Amino acid sequence: MNKEHLLQRVSGMIMSSTYKPKYAVLSSAKIANLMDTTHTAVEKGLQELVAEGRLQRSVLSDSPHYQIYLLPGQEHAEVLTQSR
Repeated sequence: MNKEHLLQRVSGMIMSSTYKPKYAVLSSAKIANLMDTTHTAVEKGLQELVAEGRLQRSVLSDSPHYQIYLLPGQEHAEVLTQSR
């Protein structure tokens, strides 16, 4: 799994989002299908990008409490709660 390609793909998804702040609810299965790989490889790549600080992972504060991804520096406390 090429993390740079994954980051480029995910960043594009986040930037094309209509939400304020920009974030995306990502399906590892859908990304895996687009990138012709497995969803476990995508999940691992996303976890590594979060660990490196190149992506942020949070949880929506309102129901249905989806796990979301943001680009660094795009937090909004009223909408999001940081996942631990």
